[in-house]
Amino acid sequence: METETTHPIELNVEGMTCTNCALGVRRYLEKEGAQDVNVDFASSEATFTLPQADRLKEVMKGIERLGYQVSTRGETPASDKSGLLPIEKKFYVSLIFTLPLLLHMVVSWHWLHHPYVQLALATPVYLIGAWHFGRSAWSSLRTGVPNMDVLIILGTTAAFIYSLTGTLLHLGPDYLFYETAASIVSIVLLGNVLEHRAVKKTTSSVEALVRLQRPTARLVTVDENTGAETITEVAAAQVHVGQRLLIATGEGIPVDGEVVRGEGSVDEAMLTGESLPVDKKPGDRVVGGTVLQEGSLRVEATAVGRATVLSQIIDMVKNAQAQKPSVQKLADRVSAIFVPVVLGIALLTFVLNLWLADAAFQTAMLRAIAVLVIACPCAMGLAVPTAVITGIGRSARHGVLIKGADTLERLNQVRTVVFDKTGTLTTGRFAIRQLQAYDRTEETVRTLLYNLEKHSRHPIAQSVVAALAGAPEVPLLDVEEVRGKGIRARTPEGTQVAVGSKRMLTAVPVLAGEGPDEPPLPDADLFVWEDDRLIGAVWIEDEIKPHAADVVRFLNQQGIETVLLSGDRQEKCERLASQVGIRRVLAEQLPEEKLRAIETFSAQHPTAMVGDGINDAPALARATVGISLSNATQVAIQSAQVILLHDDLRYLRDAFRTGSRTIQVIKQNLFWAFFYNVLAIPLAAVGMLSPMIAALAMAGSDVVVIFNSLRLRFMKSDRV
Repeated sequence: METETTHPIELNVEGMTCTNCALGVRRYLEKEGAQDVNVDFASSEATFTLPQADRLKEVMKGIERLGYQVSTRGETPASDKSGLLPIEKKFYVSLIFTLPLLLHMVVSWHWLHHPYVQLALATPVYLIGAWHFGRSAWSSLRTGVPNMDVLIILGTTAAFIYSLTGTLLHLGPDYLFYETAASIVSIVLLGNVLEHRAVKKTTSSVEALVRLQRPTARLVTVDENTGAETITEVAAAQVHVGQRLLIATGEGIPVDGEVVRGEGSVDEAMLTGESLPVDKKPGDRVVGGTVLQEGSLRVEATAVGRATVLSQIIDMVKNAQAQKPSVQKLADRVSAIFVPVVLGIALLTFVLNLWLADAAFQTAMLRAIAVLVIACPCAMGLAVPTAVITGIGRSARHGVLIKGADTLERLNQVRTVVFDKTGTLTTGRFAIRQLQAYDRTEETVRTLLYNLEKHSRHPIAQSVVAALAGAPEVPLLDVEEVRGKGIRARTPEGTQVAVGSKRMLTAVPVLAGEGPDEPPLPDADLFVWEDDRLIGAVWIEDEIKPHAADVVRFLNQQGIETVLLSGDRQEKCERLASQVGIRRVLAEQLPEEKLRAIETFSAQHPTAMVGDGINDAPALARATVGISLSNATQVAIQSAQVILLHDDLRYLRDAFRTGSRTIQVIKQNLFWAFFYNVLAIPLAAVGMLSPMIAALAMAGSDVVVIFNSLRLRFMKSDRV
């Protein structure tokens, strides 16, 4: 019976050195029937699903036949006892034999000039290069996507075979270029080692998140007869929802859960960016991966394995890093045709130098080799993914989850930011400023208000319930929430009761009442009705979030239009907009009206929507970029492309700055990669660069691009 994979397979694929390497692996996987294939050479990852899970080992062996080292995600790449990776061992061995070959150019030791000594020194280096680059080059040609290793192996082989011919035919020192062949191999291997180490730094943010996952947990079991507790240490993967765990001071929390006993302070900095520990007590939620700094907690597991917040964050960040912005797709298309073009240029260089420039055969050959080596498109392939991985990883480490590389581009293009009001610009904590009763006692109005509002999850309703805690409980029947307007119900005695805004009148016309004795509706926020009579009015005030005005000022300074879009009353919205500096207000909007407004804004300019409620989910999904706060509903989080992991609007400023700077770094990288090739190829073609200098320049260009991307890791946060 065939079994299907239920989630993507994740593999480490070591040895990919350019975009074309990744493209070759992807084509192989697709040929083998893999689906949803994504291969990223910068992070050395391949993700895909297989219709037949039992074919995984066969597929892994196939990738190895292409010339790469493969391991399942989570395994450590193969290394020797000294901790050296295969690429590092190849480099050090090559270096030992290459240095004497270079030494003969500066010292007069005659034995180093002997052709057979040079052949003996160069042969091990060439064989290492032929094995390392040749396998990859041949495999890339088989998949129809020639990679940079084709250029390297052609250049080194030409130099080595030409020198070997000169040695065997005793043609003299003018035909010996062993040091050229060996130097190319050693220098390119050095470049690969530097790339490997630097690229690992770009992915360190995800690895840091993975390391937060505590491997073990202390399970608490209770004897049903005696009530005695037993503490057992088990693997975190074996914990089930509903089981209770003991967390002691200094221990990491292995799963998501709810505190059932004890108190303590939890460090949530890695997940939220909040530097201060958060106090926890019974009833509070805790998140796997955070650390209990002080205290002792009994926690009941509410989510385990891949369902935990940390696991979802890791998956989200990895998926985001794997996505390609449009500029990457352009770079991929260029890289795909770059190798054949370079081969043509190298051949043309050889022919023109030999026939038109009247250069010697060996001179023409060396210039063609220099073109092959210096034109390797590594820097072009590294330009975008290293910046994207670093930018998204840096954001995740500082409390901002960005769901895709294309989101970074769209963030940089946003010209309008639309804010929801309650829970976004305001804290969502409301106070009853005034309560007025009509024909009923104030206590009666408070009781009805409390019992109606506790059936709603709207922030205002929850704040009212908190403010009226302790009011008498009254059973209500047929409770119905009228979306965006209020709640109505029936008492056991048959009395119709309702609470809501003025818009409740249009939903339940009978509430308007009849007759001259009906009091006019005051300018309040909430109203309480009993049958068709108004019996209470409530004035609510909410609190503006810290830093809201600073963030709006930042957006205005960037030339971004700011808009307040809310279902609240016009005068309240205008007062809030004036306080924080928002320039445009759309008030008293129903959810469907919010959606139409976002569609209108997005049609005019790229638009970001910042919200947190269920009512905001359609608008978040429809905006160019949806931005959700971490305390938002799950629906809102799933609808958004950017998630701010802490209830701090300064994270929004960080998100925009990360998007802008990442795109800036990508443009710098691409400029350097193209500029380097445009300048270097003609210089190599006319003989101004030797093959050895060309190899150094090629390796140097890769390192420049990587370290330029790594600057994003150290971008200063605005949250101080």
